[in-house]
Amino acid sequence: MRFLFVACGVALLSAAIPALGFDDKGKDKGKDPALDDQSDSNNCPISDSQLQTQLVAAPGHGGMVGGLFNGQRMWGAVVNRKGALCAFATSQDDDSQVWPGSQAIAKAKAYTANGFSLDTSPLSTARLYTLTQPGHSLWSLGQSNPFDTQALAPSSGASGGKGQITGGLIFFGGGVPLYKNGLIVGGVGVSGDTSCADHEIAKRVRDLAGLNPTGGPLVDDITYSSKDGASLYTHPLCFNTYRNGVSIGTEPVATGY
Repeated sequence: MRFLFVACGVALLSAAIPALGFDDKGKDKGKDPALDDQSDSNNCPISDSQLQTQLVAAPGHGGMVGGLFNGQRMWGAVVNRKGALCAFATSQDDDSQVWPGSQAIAKAKAYTANGFSLDTSPLSTARLYTLTQPGHSLWSLGQSNPFDTQALAPSSGASGGKGQITGGLIFFGGGVPLYKNGLIVGGVGVSGDTSCADHEIAKRVRDLAGLNPTGGPLVDDITYSSKDGASLYTHPLCFNTYRNGVSIGTEPVATGY
């Protein structure tokens, strides 16, 4: 039964993505040849230093971020189109002032956003939330590609999984695909606050890097059922939720018995 749920979900996701043309050798038509060799960190959409600069600048780029820390204590990671980790950094010079657990989450978000997006179909990790919940068509998808814990290291570390496909799948806000000249070139993942604040910082990093999709910086933006109506791509509210500098609300408190 679980197989049927996943198969149906993949079919649904595939149906929402326009078909791409391929030549007789199976290569995607129109791709930039320079993007073909992306097996390691030599071909990265954003460098370590650029990523840190963008993470620091992002909280002031577009109004309030909300969450717990207004997006100021973040891990960020970048993968290239092949899914290989090629950059990571924190927004704090002292890594101990960013949640240690956020490193793996940021790297997995970058991998997920790149892994489920195409040239004409950007898909942020925020938009995968509902589809991957129990009773929905992609439930258990997260078990299909575990994160490789050998990819963990301090932000100043020499390796930390660079050049490797670290895997990991995350289905809440904080990961967005990256584009150049209308073509997908990778993904960026951000973690260190609420998932809603993580999404705000990730899309601002993408905008600061000039790597938005053809449809613009908000084409795969996070949506909330309380504000936008329920849909397959809706995401729950977080504590102190802001979107594009505007307060949306806050996560409901727990109820006891």
